[in-house]
Amino acid sequence: MPHPALDPPLLTPDLPGVGGRIKVRPEDFEVEEVPSYEPSGEGDHLYLWVEKRDVGPEFLARTIAQRLGTHAGAVGTAGLKDRHAVTRQWVSVPKEVEPRLKHVDGDGIRVLKVSRHNNKLKPGHLRGNTFRLLVRGADATKADALATILDRVKTQGMPNYYGPQRFGRDGGTVDLGFKCLAGTQPKRLRPFVYKFALSAVQSLLFNDYLGRRVTDGLFRTVLSGDVMMKWPFGGLFVAEDVPAEQARFDARETVTGGPMFGSRTFATAGPAAEREAVILRDHKLSPAAFAGFGKLMGGTRRHNLVYLDDLTAAWDPDGLRLAFTLPSGCYATILLREVMKANPDDATGAEEEGGEEE
Repeated sequence: MPHPALDPPLLTPDLPGVGGRIKVRPEDFEVEEVPSYEPSGEGDHLYLWVEKRDVGPEFLARTIAQRLGTHAGAVGTAGLKDRHAVTRQWVSVPKEVEPRLKHVDGDGIRVLKVSRHNNKLKPGHLRGNTFRLLVRGADATKADALATILDRVKTQGMPNYYGPQRFGRDGGTVDLGFKCLAGTQPKRLRPFVYKFALSAVQSLLFNDYLGRRVTDGLFRTVLSGDVMMKWPFGGLFVAEDVPAEQARFDARETVTGGPMFGSRTFATAGPAAEREAVILRDHKLSPAAFAGFGKLMGGTRRHNLVYLDDLTAAWDPDGLRLAFTLPSGCYATILLREVMKANPDDATGAEEEGGEEE
């Protein structure tokens, strides 16, 4: 039986969704990177602003390397982008390959512009992603409900759950991660798979924690001992003066921070700490379970909610068009669950679901 954290509680369960299908065509799902910085125009690395259409993220880096006559490790990206989509992002390559840039274009890959910078792009060099999505076959008779859904999301923020693609088909990646965590996985795994499986466990525990908070009516309530995070980015601290911190939270100066459990996770206190301890106990884990994995399970904090200030919606003959920007590591599928009242993985027109920005 699937764990409920794989399908966490909605913010708008009282409102009907518009249904429909996504990714019927790649151009129905457009994603454009919002980089942490723009290339300076100088340096030893070429920065390629690349558009890909129906191309997987692993295939992109490997193909660019092959066409430029370099190795895949020399190709830098800030994040992974969906396969079944039209996406635009920066890709860095060594300056020595510049004479061969004309070979990059083809088979769904196109270089739109070229610049230079002094460092290679690395995962995390990313502020966020802008999405332009089409939900085909959306039910326009639900327009009033949709308006209420979007207003609630814009006003209260979107629960910052991990999307279903984080956990593998039928939760298989999470199951593997629990075996790795317990030391009962007999087969040696590739480092990427091992790391991804362990992080899927952290993501599941976060979803469980946040889902219980939503269910208990504490989505927008600051608890004594909560870890607060400055919004949209900044330092962490523990809430002691709850009325004062609630006022800062309500003013969008801060948000509560949920646990990505690990050996060095910034600690909560009091009632907030007890809620997190319950999550571990219910999964038959303890803080000691994360020791011995080094940086793989160091732990961190994640925003419990994100604000979508630029969220817009428009109806046209093809369906419902949505546009919005999310911080890096957030999932468009979480908004689509609220809007469609369906698991986007089950409502895709693509044969295989791609990954979203991590």
